[in-house]
Amino acid sequence: MDAEASFQDNKECGTINVTVTDIVSVEPEQTDALHNKYHVGDNLEFLKGLEKNSIDFIYFDPPYNTGRNFYNFDDRFTSVQKYLEFIRSRIRECERCLRPGSNIVIHIEPKISHYFRLICDEIFGINNFKNEIVWQTGGNAKNLYQLNRFHDTIIVYSKKGKGKSKFNPLYFPYDEEYKKRSNVKFCDIHNKEYVTTALHNSQPDVNPRMNLRYEWEGNKRQWYVSKEKMASLHADNRLVYNKSNVPRIKRFLDEMNGIPLRDIWCDISNTQIGEKLSYATQKPVKLLERIVKLYSDEGDICMDIFAGSGTLGRACINENRKYILLDINPEGSDIFNSASK
Repeated sequence: MDAEASFQDNKECGTINVTVTDIVSVEPEQTDALHNKYHVGDNLEFLKGLEKNSIDFIYFDPPYNTGRNFYNFDDRFTSVQKYLEFIRSRIRECERCLRPGSNIVIHIEPKISHYFRLICDEIFGINNFKNEIVWQTGGNAKNLYQLNRFHDTIIVYSKKGKGKSKFNPLYFPYDEEYKKRSNVKFCDIHNKEYVTTALHNSQPDVNPRMNLRYEWEGNKRQWYVSKEKMASLHADNRLVYNKSNVPRIKRFLDEMNGIPLRDIWCDISNTQIGEKLSYATQKPVKLLERIVKLYSDEGDICMDIFAGSGTLGRACINENRKYILLDINPEGSDIFNSASK
């Protein structure tokens, strides 16, 4: 449903008047009309027009209340309280729009991350906090008064649902550094590289499993496998024994998933060659591709309510997701449409 509307930036930081023709209210059966488009206008009014439980994933990199004018957007608020009201109202609407079991990812700086954690604890529930990711951003500016900030903070919450929230773990191939650190060995019998892991519980009284307590090769322990399975592993040359005849299991690298991605990211540069557009605070596409792969599925509807240059949209195109981009600045739409041709 198209409507001629005049939007006013409600950041309490001076007025930006933008007149656009855009979709700001939509009936449930018209939701498809929003997909794969950059919508210009007040994101709060747009969110209020969306159907409840209609979005699969939300990411945003909001204003940080830095007191600066970035040309592309004015990041000045009259008070911290006004800023928090501005953020809280939008996160509340995001929660309403998200489908149960779906995720919201908020990209912020450490100085204000605690505010966002408290707001999200309040709206999503403290038990629905999923991750706090540290993304190393770099920077060489000198600072004589405090340690330089070298990272951004990315927080993840899910909307409560009946089952588990969406999460697709990512893995890296085993490299030489991992092999050296993990003491990887080669099994001549199976012709495979392997690591070893313990087969017995070192704290059996904490989690007693009487059916797994038995003697093996003169050692009585609480094991992680049954006696029948132990015998099978032994026959298959999958066990390595120490001097006390306590076995460890061989885990072959080609049977394992890889090195799991954890919550400190140092491998994605803040500056990607060939990506830089004329928009302040632009994030790399590679970063958004990783985020959408982790917290959404192919075909999902992903939304960014502070879309800027539209990096989420480009990531969604690359990763086979639908996108909805929102921003009050029409320049962002022009940049995105030009860059994504």
